[in-house]
Amino acid sequence: MNKWIVAMSVMLPTLIEIIDTSVVNVALDHIRGSLSAGIDEATWAITAYLVSNAIIIPLTGWLSRMFGRKLYLLLSIAVFTFSSFLCGSAWNLQSLIVFRIIQGIGGGALQPLSQAILLEAFPHKQHATAMALFGVGVMFGPIIGPMLGGWIADNWAWQWIFFINIPIGILSIIMCMIVITDPPYMQRARMNIDYWGLALLVVGLAAMQVVLEKGQGEDWFASSFIFWLTVVSVASIIMFV
Repeated sequence: MNKWIVAMSVMLPTLIEIIDTSVVNVALDHIRGSLSAGIDEATWAITAYLVSNAIIIPLTGWLSRMFGRKLYLLLSIAVFTFSSFLCGSAWNLQSLIVFRIIQGIGGGALQPLSQAILLEAFPHKQHATAMALFGVGVMFGPIIGPMLGGWIADNWAWQWIFFINIPIGILSIIMCMIVITDPPYMQRARMNIDYWGLALLVVGLAAMQVVLEKGQGEDWFASSFIFWLTVVSVASIIMFV
């Protein structure tokens, strides 16, 4: 399969995932007004996505081996796309936060998966070209995200910052089904799962991400909430190691 078609297939969902990390920021006032939430409460819609993203990214390699890389890529795009519909259909802030967690679970794997697929689609001597292409997408997303989010929220409705992902996600699934193939070593394999280790890693990373996102607003360790989250994060990571 042509390497440029493969690149387009994996960079398209990656780009919309990166855009989604910043697009909500500029629409936050519209969201909290529509859902009758305070500014501090509404920021959990951003934090929830980043937390689930931070959990999934380090697990991507393991999950790719468990499910097969192509299947895991398709599942990730499907979860991201469906949860985008759920986010746009949220009826209150609590439901939006839950759906953003699910969206982050789907979107978190897209960047590392696309990077790995690009490196295999391009010959070794063109790896620099592949990474330059990946870098353009990673840099372009945060640039266009705030502009796109602000324009959509002002001219349409904030729900469309999520609904716009649906046709792109469906197109991405179709393209990836056609053009992506797993190398033999990345096909689904039977693996022993350390459930306790996985649980400790998830808890540790989630608590750490919340501390980093909310620490400044809560005055860091002056807040018992941040203090105990830090304790939980450090203890979980130490026990995991």
